[in-house]
Amino acid sequence: MLAGFFAVCLALQAQDARKPQKRPPRQPDVEDIHYGPHERNVFDLYKAKSDHPTPLVMYIHGGAFLAGGKYLVSAQLLDACGKAGITVASINHRYSTQAVFPAPYLDAVRALQFLRLHAAEYNLNPKAVALAGGSSGADISLWIGFHDDMANPASDDPVERQSTRVSAIGASAPQSDLDPRVVKKLVGESPAVMAAIRQLWGLRPDEVDTERAYKLYRETSPLTYLTKDDPPVFLSYYIANKPITAETTDIERIHHPAFGFYLKERMDQAGVECIFKLAEDYPPPGGQAKLHEDMVQFFLKGIFRIKDYNSPHSTTRRS
Repeated sequence: MLAGFFAVCLALQAQDARKPQKRPPRQPDVEDIHYGPHERNVFDLYKAKSDHPTPLVMYIHGGAFLAGGKYLVSAQLLDACGKAGITVASINHRYSTQAVFPAPYLDAVRALQFLRLHAAEYNLNPKAVALAGGSSGADISLWIGFHDDMANPASDDPVERQSTRVSAIGASAPQSDLDPRVVKKLVGESPAVMAAIRQLWGLRPDEVDTERAYKLYRETSPLTYLTKDDPPVFLSYYIANKPITAETTDIERIHHPAFGFYLKERMDQAGVECIFKLAEDYPPPGGQAKLHEDMVQFFLKGIFRIKDYNSPHSTTRRS
């Protein structure tokens, strides 16, 4: 029987299926906008008040690719973005139990492209876009941000012709590398965590040590795609930076800052800016609000890089 993290995520997923949609921190301006054909291909929009096109932060929820939803966007992020004149889109994607990798990732790619295509309708500046997410949502954010542009200029679908390059990433507690061999080195053994990760690829236990599996591990991990021209990252962890012991829980392992130190080291080597914040940097009370304020200021100074959001400046690359 699966225990710990995996069992909790499965229980949460079952809850989501049985109960009405959980509510976000506050009522979105526009709710359940469909960006694709699946029932989970929807997002909510929290519009910044502006007479001019606004920057956009697209938020991707966590939940081990097994649970969660767009309602998980934090009130602190919405408040900080609203004060800064930034619109927030919070998206759903398919769970790995509904479609394995790369489907959850490609859902987020399509949501980003859909928002760019409809930028004028939602009063957005398509050239000033950042990604934000927690846990698995942070993994997807980094994967998209480090990826070459996935636009397909020859596609008959106008959504697919839009750029996927972004200006910056706000990543909360990401698993910077999803290769089980790397995970073991960083945070040790955790059968429950590994079961959740296997589900992302649809692998049987006897397939995890095969060439096919190794290829999938590398294709899934954000660091596979990191190059020197990738966007800057505001990286944060809410688990205290303590040594991992036999008493360390699955939740603590999979969100441990060890993943952050690994990511920070690789980004420093690539020459890509990474601001790395630990739980100790934002103690209560008020720590989470300050964290999100700092992240949004990072977006404004280091991401959008423009004062006039109507200027022809483009933040897309490799397009």
